[in-house]
Amino acid sequence: MKFSRLGRSGLEVSRVCLGSMTWGVQNTQVDADAQIDYALAQGVNFIDTAEMYAIPPSPETYGKTEEIIGDWLARNTDKRDGLVLATKIAGPGMPWVRDGGPLSGAAVIEAVDASLKRLQTDYIDLYQLHWPGRVTPHFGKHWPNNQSFEEVDAAAEEANMLDVLQGLDTCVKAGKIRFCGLSDDTTWGIATYLKLAEKHDLPRMVSIQNEFNLLMSKDWPYLIEHCAMEDVAYLPWSPLATGILTGKYRNGALPKGSRLDIMGGPNQRHRLFRDRELSHHAVEAYCEVAAKHNVTPAQLALIWCDNVSGVTSSIIGATTMEQLKEDMAAFDMPLTDEMAKDISAVFEKFPQPF
Repeated sequence: MKFSRLGRSGLEVSRVCLGSMTWGVQNTQVDADAQIDYALAQGVNFIDTAEMYAIPPSPETYGKTEEIIGDWLARNTDKRDGLVLATKIAGPGMPWVRDGGPLSGAAVIEAVDASLKRLQTDYIDLYQLHWPGRVTPHFGKHWPNNQSFEEVDAAAEEANMLDVLQGLDTCVKAGKIRFCGLSDDTTWGIATYLKLAEKHDLPRMVSIQNEFNLLMSKDWPYLIEHCAMEDVAYLPWSPLATGILTGKYRNGALPKGSRLDIMGGPNQRHRLFRDRELSHHAVEAYCEVAAKHNVTPAQLALIWCDNVSGVTSSIIGATTMEQLKEDMAAFDMPLTDEMAKDISAVFEKFPQPF
């Protein structure tokens, strides 16, 4: 297993981060135990979760994934110090999470204590803001004029961000959090948090995780350049585009229990912004490249992601042990010159299919 430094934290994290959002809906405690044990045996030391998991989010599934990890930790206390455990506070909008209220310093303090209890641990290595309080160009909102930045009250946003940082600072000083990070944020968000942290001597964000894959690469090069220059770790989530890049949905297939099946269903697939005609054309082409180079489509996508300059660790998730083994194997496979050339030829045809 290869490792990278997590920004300025000083922590060394595996190039594979084990994602967990299916644990509690698609996966049981037994499944999660097996995945964690296998990943650790392969050298993984980085696990990512969130208070809002499992997915799809609901009042019934809220906190279940953290509870599953906590159950494993309670039975494996000797392995806790060797792990980099990351979780996230949910942003505003879900009525069953703090009445859908905004991110705030008080919300951070409340959420950290609740996560620690569910995780059955005394500290969180990386505590992340799952999404900002403001609207950002993520989740299908990245096309021009889908939102108006001119209408954002920057001063009000900065005041809120300062309050959040102060809440994080309280938790850091109490020994409940080691380091802080972002998720689903922007270059302006990173820059503003860094500015406020320096000005007020508050915790510095060491990482950001955003969606990044062969079908969604909007962070390259501008946000990733900013991360590299400011020594902020970049953590791609959904490097398989919620499974689309595996080829499992080719020719209109909708496997029972798959992400598109659970999140949308056969009559609602158009509501999932990733599930577009161009996406499937791109996947067909990538599947041909994968076959040519004797790797699976999933492995091709992961090999590419792992080799993008600026990527620190890719967050992968699996619902079966076979999927996890297939995905993990990709990180020991080289990106050959010929493979890179063939991927680039497809990428140039479909640079942003959704």
